[in-house]
Amino acid sequence: MREVEVTRFVSARPDEVRRALSPAALVEAEGTFSVSAVEETDEGTVVTATGPWMAVPLRFESREDGLAYTAEGDVGPFDHLETVVTVVPKNEGSEVTARSAVSLNAPLPFADRIAAWKRRGELQRAVETLADEAF
Repeated sequence: MREVEVTRFVSARPDEVRRALSPAALVEAEGTFSVSAVEETDEGTVVTATGPWMAVPLRFESREDGLAYTAEGDVGPFDHLETVVTVVPKNEGSEVTARSAVSLNAPLPFADRIAAWKRRGELQRAVETLADEAF
């Protein structure tokens, strides 16, 4: 399993950034999957993220400082996928940090390294989109 982290300063207040941060918006902002369904449950929000030939259920949990999600059930190519996005005050704006742990269910050498590289790009897109939408 590999972990990746992306941090960006946003010149919007944390409450403004958090308003732009929703489970569906985060999945779309990452740029790999589309949202095909959103279901509210007692345990949180489940977003069905779809891509070519697969659907991945993502269970979201709201946190005081952001969101967290974990892939559930049959997670397609992933052996494990979890992500936490935090928004904290910094210098009259916000610091947005996206952290993810990922491992692929593939018998390829360096599979987790490749997954982490791709995941970093997804997190960068998400943080950039979130920063743009917070204004």
